[in-house]
Amino acid sequence: MQTTALRLFLEYGYDETTVAQVAAAAGVSHMTFFRYFPTKESVVLDDPYDPVIAEAVGTQPASLPAFERVRLGLLGAWRRLPDLPHGETRDRVLLCLRHPTLRAAMLENTRRTESGIVKVLERTGVAHAEAVASAGACLGAVMSTLVDWAADPDAALGQRIVDALEGLPGTGTRGSDIDASRRGTD
Repeated sequence: MQTTALRLFLEYGYDETTVAQVAAAAGVSHMTFFRYFPTKESVVLDDPYDPVIAEAVGTQPASLPAFERVRLGLLGAWRRLPDLPHGETRDRVLLCLRHPTLRAAMLENTRRTESGIVKVLERTGVAHAEAVASAGACLGAVMSTLVDWAADPDAALGQRIVDALEGLPGTGTRGSDIDASRRGTD
C-alpha cells in the first residue's frame, strides 16, 4: 500500500489523491487501508524504528554523557536497521519537504522520536534539559543529513548518516564540566 500510495501521490499530488483511490489501486478496501495506517499522512510517514532507537540509546553505559549515549545509540540502531529502498525513501522525503502538512508531520515524528530518547535518558537520572538538548542535537544531524541526501541522487544514505553521527563531537564532557573549566580560566 505504501508503494502504491507514494506512486499516486507523486503522480497526481498528495492533496488530490484520496485514501479510496490508494486503496483501490492497492487492491484493498478503504477500511483495510485504515487497519494499517490510521491517517492518510501515516502511509507516507510510517516510522517503525522509534522503539529500536530508544532501546539502542538505553543500552549505552550510563557513565557516558547523555549526548554521547544518544550519538552512539543512534549509530548502533542505524547499523542494525535493514537497508531502506533508496528510491522510495528519497521520494518519501522529497514529498514531505514539498508538502506543508507532511513536512509538519515529519517534524512531529522526529519530536516523538526525541521524546522516546528523552524518557530513556531521564530514567537513568539525566536532567530533562540535558536529555532534550542531547536528543535534539543528534536527531538534528540525522534529519539535516536525510534532507541533504534526498536532494543528491548519487549519495548512499546509510553511510551519510553514519558519517554525520561519527562527525559529531563526542567530547565526553558534560556542560557543567565545561562551565567549571571556563570559570577556572577567567
